[in-house]
Amino acid sequence: MKKRSYLVLLAPLIFAGCVAVDPGPVRTFSSGVVVARTPPSLRVETRTVSPGRRYVWVRGHWRWTGRDYDWVPGRWVLRPRPAALWVEGRWQRRPGGWIWFGGHWR
Repeated sequence: MKKRSYLVLLAPLIFAGCVAVDPGPVRTFSSGVVVARTPPSLRVETRTVSPGRRYVWVRGHWRWTGRDYDWVPGRWVLRPRPAALWVEGRWQRRPGGWIWFGGHWR
């Protein structure tokens, strides 16, 4: 009987984490998420010394969390092949807001 009593008491706490949260000013776009707020300006970063010739610096960028922008710091990334070129990610203006196009190797 005691176990059942505990379950009845704990049930509201278990389901408390299942609350729907308003995602903020976001709507779905065919190739990603459109954010109604303009992204902040890029931060000035200090580039550290390269760990080797095959590494490329990928600069930091603002990532949308669903509620706000969060800074993702720059880092050194190993090239997948010697001739690969890194194309920077970018926020681009679209109808209704901004959309992120992630960086990629070319």
